[in-house]
Amino acid sequence: MTQANNMTLPKIVQRAVDSYGDRCAIKEDGLEISYNRLNEIRWQVAKSLQAMGIKKGDCVAVWAPNVSEWIFASLGLQSLGAILVPINTRMKGSEAADLINRSKTRVLFTLSEFQASPTSVIRYLDLLSDQELPNLEHRVVMRGEASGALSWNDFLSKGENIEQSVVESIADAIDADDVMDMLFTSGTTGKPKGVLSGHGQNIRTISTWAETNGLNDQDNYLIINPFFHSFGYKAGWLAALIQGSKIFPVLTFDLDAVLAQIQEDKISMLPGPPTIYQSILAHPRRGDYDLSSLRLAVTGAAPVPVELVNRMREELKFESVVTAYGLTETCGFVSICRPDDPAEIISGSSGRAMDGIEVKCVDAAGEEVPTGDAGEIWVRGYNVMKGYFDNEVATLETMTADGWLKTGDIGTMDKDGYIDITDRMKDMYISGGFNVYPAEIENGISAISGVVQVAVIGIPDERMGEVGKAFIVKEAGSSLTEADVVTWCKANISNYKVPKKVQFLDAMPLNATGKVLKTELRTY
Repeated sequence: MTQANNMTLPKIVQRAVDSYGDRCAIKEDGLEISYNRLNEIRWQVAKSLQAMGIKKGDCVAVWAPNVSEWIFASLGLQSLGAILVPINTRMKGSEAADLINRSKTRVLFTLSEFQASPTSVIRYLDLLSDQELPNLEHRVVMRGEASGALSWNDFLSKGENIEQSVVESIADAIDADDVMDMLFTSGTTGKPKGVLSGHGQNIRTISTWAETNGLNDQDNYLIINPFFHSFGYKAGWLAALIQGSKIFPVLTFDLDAVLAQIQEDKISMLPGPPTIYQSILAHPRRGDYDLSSLRLAVTGAAPVPVELVNRMREELKFESVVTAYGLTETCGFVSICRPDDPAEIISGSSGRAMDGIEVKCVDAAGEEVPTGDAGEIWVRGYNVMKGYFDNEVATLETMTADGWLKTGDIGTMDKDGYIDITDRMKDMYISGGFNVYPAEIENGISAISGVVQVAVIGIPDERMGEVGKAFIVKEAGSSLTEADVVTWCKANISNYKVPKKVQFLDAMPLNATGKVLKTELRTY
């Protein structure tokens, strides 16, 4: 295998095409797309973007759920050296517009509409209708039609006069060190930051991840995790493409449909948060489905009980059940358990560093702490981001001069290098597999009339892992209610960030410097 750290996305696609040709690469809604056909569409997209004037280093965004066109658009733009900017499908229009504007995105791929639930239809372009988007030149709907946007076929026709040699030459000139994508994350300020990752480091990180958990070219990979997230994009369809696995995108999660598809398509790879496996095990008609094809499971983003690991192995017959840990700033991954680790290790840790990556726990002075002592997790290696887009100050705060990334997570490491994440310096919590940053929510709630002070923490939730709880000190005489706060949040921030509980206090618990003691709030 060619050294992954010297690879680019175009080379990975070509390698897959040369290896698998007419074999199925993607199956969606009964339609099978071969590697050869995937390659043809990839070049069509690249030609059309080239005709639009998109060049190396330009940002192109995708704001859509898991559909095959998401992959087509990404491969095409990345084959031109453009930078993929995935946008969270749960974002409001103002949130998406902020990312589009700050990244100076020139083209947006989306859907005309998406039936998110039986009672909810999302029209992404309508959400942007009242937003100022000075850099956005083209809107492309990958399915359906929308006013002011190109349909998918009209978009593809734009590249008809571009010679194949032109786009191939551009793709060949892409370097492994060139930026491949910009995924946005948030920090303690609550302001999303664009994380820049290169072709070579992405491909090496995900190749190592896939080889560690045993993904191969015989696997049928059901991708439930959203494509806008590292887990659905990098550890999802990119990993499948690298390893030659068959991709099965899941548009909306329905447990019965998932169980039926596992049986019908002999799904072998099924990653996700623990709730997915808990739901399968608890399904009253699980025995009606043939789930014997299941082979690989990768989980994380929430505590994983020992009993769950054992039941996944014994009842669902997974050969490999592993947990992993990572950040957007590390191409999605830092550590992973090994398939032969005992259930206690898988449940009680986030694995050990992947090959070629260094991890250490340090104190406030940056000095390594003794084995087993708690400290901030620092990471160094090929997986560490190039930096934050247009934010040198944040980059310098997060990365040391000798290449260590300060994760902001507190954990311990045993003598064998297994990491246990025990706390989060940044107060982040994880709800349903999504990172949630309290400062962002606190900033929003502070704008509500009648709010004097607010603090948000994550609290345990059986289904979501964690959910938000907001503590509020009101103005004297204010009639503000819990319903008022929740209603405002639902209208102004993404659904997964909306606090599920609100508690009013006479005063916040503060330390000597006036900082809210969130450790005390956790006892309320």
